[in-house]
Amino acid sequence: MEAINKTELLSQLENYIERHLQEAIQTFQNLSEEILLQPSSSGGWSIAQCLDHLNSYGVYYLPLFEKGIAEHQDSSVPTFTSSLLGNLAIRSMNPATGKKKFKAQKGHIPPQALDAPKVVSEFINQQERLLLIVRKAQHKDLGKIKIPISIAKFLKLNLGDALHFLIIHNERHIQQANRNLK
Repeated sequence: MEAINKTELLSQLENYIERHLQEAIQTFQNLSEEILLQPSSSGGWSIAQCLDHLNSYGVYYLPLFEKGIAEHQDSSVPTFTSSLLGNLAIRSMNPATGKKKFKAQKGHIPPQALDAPKVVSEFINQQERLLLIVRKAQHKDLGKIKIPISIAKFLKLNLGDALHFLIIHNERHIQQANRNLK
């Protein structure tokens, strides 16, 4: 793996989060509960279920990111190198490069009956929190902070890969949610 500019990576991730926030505020927040809970015509998840799924990962990862950032000293390391595992996970989850469908992990499968406005509100709050995390990460060595992954806690990704994975996972399901609007 080759080293990339840390500032450029975090800026790219920040752009994703800003887009997800705008989507949630301008579109999802203004939809009726009926539309938010409408199952996909293909039999997939509703918009609310997509967001609830993302919220379940945020509940797991955001506190770990915050803790890792708080516990590590500031660093002026200007580059970041993705790990082999991180790169593989990101590429497989990225809607542009990974076309494989995944089955949601136990504990991350959203119920059909949801308080849709509450789910959207929680998603917005989590995205705002994630934005602060990415901004604070600018002052850390993204390769030094280790984050246990939700499906196998003995496996750890460095902070850079974990942030990238979570945000690209969000992108995948935001696209899924948007397909329900067509």
